[in-house]
Amino acid sequence: MNSEEFKNIVLPLNNKLYSFAFRILKRREEAEDAIQEVFLKLWKLRNKLKEYRSLEAFAMTVTRNYCLDKIRTTHTVLVEDNYYYNDPIMIDDTADRKLDLKDAVSHVKDIINNLPEQQRMVIHLRDIEGNSYHEISEIMKENVNTLRVSVSRARTKVREELNKLYQNGSKENRTSIAKIL
Repeated sequence: MNSEEFKNIVLPLNNKLYSFAFRILKRREEAEDAIQEVFLKLWKLRNKLKEYRSLEAFAMTVTRNYCLDKIRTTHTVLVEDNYYYNDPIMIDDTADRKLDLKDAVSHVKDIINNLPEQQRMVIHLRDIEGNSYHEISEIMKENVNTLRVSVSRARTKVREELNKLYQNGSKENRTSIAKIL
Protein backbone atom coordinates (compact mmCIF):
# COMPACT_ATOMS: atom_id res chain seq x y z
CA MET A 1 0.00 0.00 0.00
CA ASN A 2 1.47 3.33 -1.01
CA SER A 3 1.01 6.64 0.80
CA GLU A 4 -1.90 7.73 -1.42
CA GLU A 5 -3.82 4.50 -0.74
CA PHE A 6 -3.06 4.83 2.97
CA LYS A 7 -4.43 8.40 2.95
CA ASN A 8 -7.59 7.33 1.15
CA ILE A 9 -8.28 4.10 3.03
CA VAL A 10 -6.82 4.37 6.53
CA LEU A 11 -6.88 8.06 7.44
CA PRO A 12 -10.69 8.40 7.06
CA LEU A 13 -10.96 6.10 10.11
CA ASN A 14 -9.48 8.88 12.24
CA ASN A 15 -12.72 10.14 13.84
CA LYS A 16 -14.01 6.68 14.63
CA LEU A 17 -10.70 5.56 16.13
CA TYR A 18 -10.38 8.79 18.11
CA SER A 19 -13.90 8.39 19.52
CA PHE A 20 -13.13 4.85 20.56
CA ALA A 21 -9.78 5.80 22.13
CA PHE A 22 -11.38 8.72 23.95
CA ARG A 23 -14.08 6.46 25.38
CA ILE A 24 -11.39 4.19 26.84
CA LEU A 25 -8.81 6.77 27.93
CA LYS A 26 -11.20 9.59 28.85
CA ARG A 27 -8.67 12.30 28.09
CA ARG A 28 -8.45 14.20 24.83
CA GLU A 29 -4.66 14.48 24.78
CA GLU A 30 -4.14 10.79 25.54
CA ALA A 31 -6.66 9.79 22.89
CA GLU A 32 -4.91 11.99 20.32
CA ASP A 33 -1.53 10.47 21.23
CA ALA A 34 -3.01 6.99 21.02
CA ILE A 35 -4.36 7.62 17.53
CA GLN A 36 -0.98 8.92 16.38
CA GLU A 37 0.65 5.74 17.67
CA VAL A 38 -2.02 3.59 16.05
CA PHE A 39 -1.52 5.31 12.69
CA LEU A 40 2.24 4.83 12.99
CA LYS A 41 1.70 1.14 13.66
CA LEU A 42 -0.72 0.87 10.74
CA TRP A 43 1.78 2.68 8.50
CA LYS A 44 4.49 0.21 9.46
CA LEU A 45 2.08 -2.64 8.64
CA ARG A 46 0.80 -0.99 5.43
CA ASN A 47 2.04 -3.80 3.19
CA LYS A 48 0.11 -6.38 5.21
CA LEU A 49 -3.15 -4.43 5.65
CA LYS A 50 -4.75 -5.90 2.53
CA GLU A 51 -4.56 -9.34 4.15
CA TYR A 52 -7.18 -8.33 6.73
CA ARG A 53 -10.80 -8.92 5.84
CA SER A 54 -11.89 -5.74 7.63
CA LEU A 55 -9.32 -3.00 7.90
CA GLU A 56 -11.64 -1.03 10.17
CA ALA A 57 -12.01 -3.94 12.60
CA PHE A 58 -8.25 -4.41 12.62
CA ALA A 59 -7.65 -0.70 13.25
CA MET A 60 -10.19 -0.74 16.09
CA THR A 61 -8.47 -3.77 17.60
CA VAL A 62 -5.07 -2.07 17.41
CA THR A 63 -6.58 1.03 19.02
CA ARG A 64 -8.23 -0.99 21.77
CA ASN A 65 -5.06 -2.89 22.56
CA TYR A 66 -2.92 0.23 22.58
CA CYS A 67 -5.34 2.05 24.90
CA LEU A 68 -5.61 -0.89 27.29
CA ASP A 69 -1.82 -1.22 27.37
CA LYS A 70 -1.56 2.50 28.10
CA ILE A 71 -3.99 2.18 31.01
CA ARG A 72 -2.15 -0.84 32.39
CA THR A 73 1.21 0.89 32.29
CA THR A 74 0.10 4.19 33.80
CA HIS A 75 -2.07 2.71 36.58
CA THR A 76 -3.96 5.97 36.87
CA VAL A 77 -7.62 6.51 37.48
CA LEU A 78 -9.02 8.69 34.75
CA VAL A 79 -11.88 10.95 35.73
CA GLU A 80 -13.08 13.56 33.31
CA ASP A 81 -16.57 14.53 32.22
CA ASN A 82 -15.60 15.71 28.75
CA TYR A 83 -17.10 13.61 25.98
CA TYR A 84 -16.53 13.63 22.26
CA TYR A 85 -20.05 13.33 21.00
CA ASN A 86 -22.64 16.09 21.10
CA ASP A 87 -25.77 16.07 23.16
CA PRO A 88 -28.93 15.70 21.11
CA ILE A 89 -30.66 18.98 20.42
CA MET A 90 -34.31 19.06 19.51
CA ILE A 91 -35.29 22.08 17.44
CA ASP A 92 -38.90 22.46 18.65
CA ASP A 93 -38.20 21.98 22.35
CA THR A 94 -38.34 24.71 24.94
CA ALA A 95 -35.22 25.81 26.78
CA ASP A 96 -36.32 23.97 29.94
CA ARG A 97 -36.94 20.80 28.02
CA LYS A 98 -33.53 21.05 26.35
CA LEU A 99 -31.91 21.48 29.77
CA ASP A 100 -33.78 18.45 31.10
CA LEU A 101 -32.66 16.41 28.13
CA LYS A 102 -29.07 17.61 28.48
CA ASP A 103 -29.15 16.69 32.16
CA ALA A 104 -30.51 13.23 31.35
CA VAL A 105 -27.82 12.70 28.70
CA SER A 106 -25.19 13.72 31.24
CA HIS A 107 -26.55 11.11 33.66
CA VAL A 108 -26.46 8.44 30.95
CA LYS A 109 -22.84 9.31 30.18
CA ASP A 110 -21.94 9.04 33.86
CA ILE A 111 -23.70 5.70 34.19
CA ILE A 112 -21.99 4.31 31.08
CA ASN A 113 -18.65 5.60 32.36
CA ASN A 114 -19.13 3.59 35.57
CA LEU A 115 -19.98 0.30 33.85
CA PRO A 116 -17.45 -2.53 33.93
CA GLU A 117 -14.84 -2.14 31.18
CA GLN A 118 -16.22 -4.78 28.82
CA GLN A 119 -19.80 -3.52 29.09
CA ARG A 120 -18.62 0.07 28.62
CA MET A 121 -16.66 -0.85 25.50
CA VAL A 122 -19.41 -3.02 24.02
CA ILE A 123 -22.15 -0.45 24.58
CA HIS A 124 -19.90 2.19 23.04
CA LEU A 125 -19.15 0.10 19.97
CA ARG A 126 -22.76 -1.04 19.53
CA ASP A 127 -24.92 1.92 20.54
CA ILE A 128 -22.63 4.90 19.96
CA GLU A 129 -20.45 3.75 17.05
CA GLY A 130 -23.21 1.60 15.53
CA ASN A 131 -21.04 -1.45 14.84
CA SER A 132 -22.61 -4.83 14.21
CA TYR A 133 -22.11 -7.65 16.69
CA HIS A 134 -19.88 -9.40 14.14
CA GLU A 135 -17.63 -6.33 13.86
CA ILE A 136 -17.47 -6.00 17.65
CA SER A 137 -16.62 -9.69 17.87
CA GLU A 138 -13.65 -9.14 15.56
CA ILE A 139 -12.50 -6.08 17.50
CA MET A 140 -12.84 -7.53 20.98
CA LYS A 141 -12.06 -11.16 20.16
CA GLU A 142 -15.23 -12.29 21.95
CA ASN A 143 -18.09 -14.61 21.04
CA VAL A 144 -21.08 -12.80 19.50
CA ASN A 145 -23.48 -14.29 22.08
CA THR A 146 -21.24 -13.10 24.92
CA LEU A 147 -21.30 -9.61 23.42
CA ARG A 148 -25.09 -9.65 23.10
CA VAL A 149 -25.37 -10.53 26.77
CA SER A 150 -22.91 -7.75 27.69
CA VAL A 151 -24.88 -5.17 25.69
CA SER A 152 -28.14 -6.35 27.22
CA ARG A 153 -26.73 -6.16 30.75
CA ALA A 154 -25.21 -2.75 30.11
CA ARG A 155 -28.48 -1.36 28.73
CA THR A 156 -30.41 -2.86 31.65
CA LYS A 157 -27.99 -1.27 34.13
CA VAL A 158 -28.32 2.12 32.43
CA ARG A 159 -32.13 1.87 32.52
CA GLU A 160 -32.16 0.78 36.16
CA GLU A 161 -29.84 3.58 37.26
CA LEU A 162 -31.83 6.19 35.33
CA ASN A 163 -35.09 4.92 36.77
CA LYS A 164 -33.63 5.18 40.28
CA LEU A 165 -32.43 8.68 39.56
CA TYR A 166 -35.71 9.90 38.11
CA GLN A 167 -38.10 7.72 40.08
CA ASN A 168 -39.69 10.72 41.73
CA GLY A 169 -39.12 13.03 38.77
CA SER A 170 -41.71 14.74 36.65
CA LYS A 171 -43.41 13.06 33.73
CA GLU A 172 -41.38 15.25 31.35
CA ASN A 173 -38.11 13.94 32.82
CA ARG A 174 -39.27 10.34 32.40
CA THR A 175 -40.27 11.13 28.81
CA SER A 176 -36.81 12.61 28.15
CA ILE A 177 -35.20 9.47 29.53
CA ALA A 178 -37.41 7.29 27.35
CA LYS A 179 -36.23 9.23 24.28
CA ILE A 180 -32.59 8.62 25.19
CA LEU A 181 -33.06 4.92 25.83
